[in-house]
Amino acid sequence: MMVIGSKKITQMAQNMANYEQGKSHSLWVDARRRFFKNKAALISLIVLTLIVIFSFGAPYVTPWSNEEIDWSILGSINEKGMPSIASKHYFGTDDLGRDLFARVAQGTQISLMVGFVGAFIAVIVGTLYGAVAGYFGGRIDSVMMRIVDILMSIPYMFVLILLLVVFGRSIIMLFVGLGLISWLDMSRIVRGQTMVIKNKEFIEAAIAGGSNHLTIITRHIIPNLLGIVIVYASLLVPLMILTESFISFLGLGVQEPNTSWGALISDGAKTVLYERLWQLFIPLAFFVAGLFSFFFIGDGLRDALDPKDR
Repeated sequence: MMVIGSKKITQMAQNMANYEQGKSHSLWVDARRRFFKNKAALISLIVLTLIVIFSFGAPYVTPWSNEEIDWSILGSINEKGMPSIASKHYFGTDDLGRDLFARVAQGTQISLMVGFVGAFIAVIVGTLYGAVAGYFGGRIDSVMMRIVDILMSIPYMFVLILLLVVFGRSIIMLFVGLGLISWLDMSRIVRGQTMVIKNKEFIEAAIAGGSNHLTIITRHIIPNLLGIVIVYASLLVPLMILTESFISFLGLGVQEPNTSWGALISDGAKTVLYERLWQLFIPLAFFVAGLFSFFFIGDGLRDALDPKDR
């Protein structure tokens, strides 16, 4: 009997030790470990970090600004503004004699800012809207979702172009236009997950404990949706960049002297016939590398936060 009792005590102690060890490894620690094991996501994170460092560090490397014109290149018959270390035009110049290195850096900043700000607006508005609709259900949910359905039936690109034409082409209006349409899908995703979570035991315990609806939504429901929200937000950033690039390619987005990836690609496409290929392919390379990095990071986050979905 003493031997059996000692074995039970030893087993209980071992179970407690395993429990404490397992408790120290939270969901986020395990997710981080799984993410860093994903080689494609890790390489994409490194590439994206280098792109961000380049966008903010380029002004300290080149003596040229994004608006300054190199008149010596424009006045030369034999010089086309090709990339050159001697002239410190590391990416060459555009057709107007402006340093492409500085302009790509500025375009990277604006494109990334549009992507992150647009995704941030979608996350905040869509998460709150979807959580409220899914939590209350009934008529409130029906009315709120019908509003979303009506808004989604309107061609968002037409609305965005109309806003930019009517109210002026500016970065602020671009943010407003993207913010008005980018949160709709997020709200539907959050609403569906909220309808599942609200029937869990801890929500019922919070209701029985006297917590109000706002506290339950903000402290119990939304924190349990962070994994899905983060994954969708990481995939939403490249979609915002694609939308802005398309608008800028049409000439309705960022205006001179500012620029973005879409505007730079649009300018470069006009000079291909003049054998100025660097003006097209250098910003295009940043554009493709940035988008692929975001998509691979999004896939890595999805696998890390929900390994059963792989």
